[in-house]
Amino acid sequence: METLEIVNTGSMSSTRKWLAFGLCVVSYMLSGTVSTLMSVYLPVAIPELKGQPVSEAELGKIGAYVNALFLYGWMCGGLLFGMVSDRVGRVKSLTLVTALYGIFTCLVTIVPDWYMLLAFRFVTGMGVGGVLLITTVYISEIWEQRTRAVMLGILAVFFPVGIVTTGSLNLLFSDWRTAFGIGIIPVMTALLIFLLAPESDKWSSTRIEKSNSGGLFQETNKANLISGSVIFGSVLIGLWGIFSWLPTWVQTLLASGEDGQKERGLTMILLGMGGITGGIFSGILVNRLGKRKTLMFTFGSCLVLCTILFLTNREFSSIVYVETALLAFCFGLSQGTLSAYIPELFPVSVRATATGFCFNAGRFFTATAVFFIGALVSFLGGFGNALLVFTIPFLVALVVTAKSKEAKLV
Repeated sequence: METLEIVNTGSMSSTRKWLAFGLCVVSYMLSGTVSTLMSVYLPVAIPELKGQPVSEAELGKIGAYVNALFLYGWMCGGLLFGMVSDRVGRVKSLTLVTALYGIFTCLVTIVPDWYMLLAFRFVTGMGVGGVLLITTVYISEIWEQRTRAVMLGILAVFFPVGIVTTGSLNLLFSDWRTAFGIGIIPVMTALLIFLLAPESDKWSSTRIEKSNSGGLFQETNKANLISGSVIFGSVLIGLWGIFSWLPTWVQTLLASGEDGQKERGLTMILLGMGGITGGIFSGILVNRLGKRKTLMFTFGSCLVLCTILFLTNREFSSIVYVETALLAFCFGLSQGTLSAYIPELFPVSVRATATGFCFNAGRFFTATAVFFIGALVSFLGGFGNALLVFTIPFLVALVVTAKSKEAKLV
């Protein structure tokens, strides 16, 4: 996969770029929080919304609906708001999606039943999908090439920072409704983005200059679109299949009668901390090894670590924390590297739309796979065996990456 583009650094001042980056960081970080907040509170939220205790099988079934609908919303948002961003601009669209996920996170505090929860989480997912896409494209356009990969790696770090916040909220608030009040912060952030963030000069130039880049499915973009979608989609299936259910899996390792609040919270914090470290190192590895070699190393490591984690642990011990942190480090590497890799495959005029397609084409299969994990639990005899299935997509990503070429942005 190879794209050649002449970079115009534009006239944006350093101060304005750093302001834009800071606002993107806040929106990106809080999207990580609201994405995983329901996963960590799921074992206590569902019984309350049902008004009665639920079995492990029923928890798996309802939790599958909740997680799958969130991911379907994420997919729809990523596809829809990519097109919106290419048409109305990066800043206006980022304002919209940040406000969207903030408002519907706040609404969870008053949700009356789990059916309404499904609707709220779907719309929240739409906003999150838009944020992760638009912030990535926005920063890739306003930042100079020399440090672009590092900055995108740092940006990707803040999704797991948000996950750390999730774990912290779980430790601070036993009432899950109170924790969802954090949605007010992205609503305020959306207002600041609208008032203060400068528009991308590259996007603005496409409004007045005729583009010769072709449409999304033109021959010049087709190969990158297919390969990028397969790689990113495979990673999504593996990552979210594991991520969404890891706290519940930890709960099943504990002795009967233990509430698991501490273990679930610390696991989410370690997932976040490992992801943060991986994201920071991703930019450094990309600059030294290139994106393709970094991705291959990452996917191979994920295969090994998932196998160790889910095959060797039948009861909870401190080694689970260590293995979870190492796996999260690889997750962080993958997200940081892919954030730099995917946008650079496409020209500016279709960049958000194409990147949104790559980021979200596989999300339908991701959501469907996560949805069926409840059935896999029964069929394979436990959450550990079911989650082990989700290591296979990392093998697919590894093979496709090995056959791909290095992306270039000159």
